[in-house]
Amino acid sequence: MPETNETPYAIIVMGVSGCGKSSIGLKISDTLGIKFVEGDQLHPASNVEKMSKGIPLTDDDRMPWLDLIGQTMKASLDRGQGVTVSCSALKRTYRERLRNAVNGNLFFVYLSGSKELLTKRMGERKGHFMPPSLLESQLATLEVPTDEPGVVTVDIDDTVEGIAATALRDLKSLGVA
Repeated sequence: MPETNETPYAIIVMGVSGCGKSSIGLKISDTLGIKFVEGDQLHPASNVEKMSKGIPLTDDDRMPWLDLIGQTMKASLDRGQGVTVSCSALKRTYRERLRNAVNGNLFFVYLSGSKELLTKRMGERKGHFMPPSLLESQLATLEVPTDEPGVVTVDIDDTVEGIAATALRDLKSLGVA
């Protein structure tokens, strides 16, 4: 299903580590026929090093990364192309910063799950720099995007296909796809 909205849009698949942002983001992008950007690949090396050592990021660590994500989305939209990005976007101020970067033409898919399910998923993944020990700090930092514009919330207790299908259905109700 290629992008049909005349104005290109950006979608951020958000949530704490282990919720499936990359898998769901890729599935959404493939279905919509738009580009997918793995937000973790935009982290500066210093952020990756901190997280690899189990050190939580601060707001100061995150701001340059969020700005790069914003620039990446804006560049895609300026070319007339939609884009999906995986990004934790844990705080409302981060999401506002990202909305401002693209003049508000941004939707969020918040992937929500229990601490137990997130812990299990993080323990099962291989080769990721984010250790399971940082889940607790991410959950403490998370400001759930309740009552924010352009946000759909999807429970992650399903298959990748089921989660993506629910996200796409709910995005459609917002005028996306």
